[in-house]
Amino acid sequence: MKQANSLLRGIISTVAAISISLSFGAQAQTQQEITPTAPGFSAHDVKVNGVQLHYQISGKGSPVVLIHGYTDTGYMWTPVMPDLAKNHTVIVPDLRGAGQSEKAAGGYDKKTMAQDIHALVKSLGYQHATIVGHDIGLMVAYAYAAQYPQETDRVVLMDAFLPGIGNWKDMWLLRDLWHFHFYGEVPLALVEGRERIYLEHFWNDFAADRNHSVSEADRRIYARAYAQPGAMRAGFEYFHNFEKDAQDFQQLGQTKLTMPVLVIAGEKSGSTFLVDQVKLVATDVKGEVIPNSGHWLMEEAPEKVIPLLKDFINAKSVK
Repeated sequence: MKQANSLLRGIISTVAAISISLSFGAQAQTQQEITPTAPGFSAHDVKVNGVQLHYQISGKGSPVVLIHGYTDTGYMWTPVMPDLAKNHTVIVPDLRGAGQSEKAAGGYDKKTMAQDIHALVKSLGYQHATIVGHDIGLMVAYAYAAQYPQETDRVVLMDAFLPGIGNWKDMWLLRDLWHFHFYGEVPLALVEGRERIYLEHFWNDFAADRNHSVSEADRRIYARAYAQPGAMRAGFEYFHNFEKDAQDFQQLGQTKLTMPVLVIAGEKSGSTFLVDQVKLVATDVKGEVIPNSGHWLMEEAPEKVIPLLKDFINAKSVK
């Protein structure tokens, strides 16, 4: 009898161990699916500025921070990350509320989100960085450079607009950009369980050619990311805070940026709108409009955009 009980306890212990192992394995797989780690990079989580951020890092040399926008995560930078890491320390966060970062209750104004990224850079021991941002990420990048100009070496701003600068309401109030005003409990209820359907609108309609936009594999990754609890609410808050961003940027814009700034926009998207805006708040601006490209520059025209990024980031500043 004792031998049978001992055998039974052994079987139960083995089953429990297997279940725990499978549970942790499934959890790890799920996390990897949210923001896959680029080859040669390591992934980490850190609590900074009151929020837990997920980030990838690799390389040696002066730091470059790559900041994603809405509908994607830090994973969008994967095509350029290994190349940049040959000459730089490349830091790729998931923004507050996105990917594997914390879905915080607030703090989605771009000034605060820039403070998140600055705290991350400082936590890694760096005093200076080049900041690159696409879409919502460009607003965070501008807020970073404007708040910490002495710590920002270069800036790249890619295809969106700056709330509060110049004729910004011409963009903010465009009928086709209705999503800027789509937030709150009813919109959240409408998209719950239909996140991919909602995101498809942006991937398809903001591209010059919907068949040459964000890939199917990447869409699956991003749809999983934004289906996480709290993720779509956080995404809506990026837009809900535009009026606060406008107030902040009007104040920050009173002091012009003096570091080199590269603006890249799609011909079939914002075209020269962002270039004209940035010239109002910076003194050393280079503008590049990518022919026949829509909003998704990294996906629609990598053969043009990646060399522009590498050349600008690798250039030596003249002090």
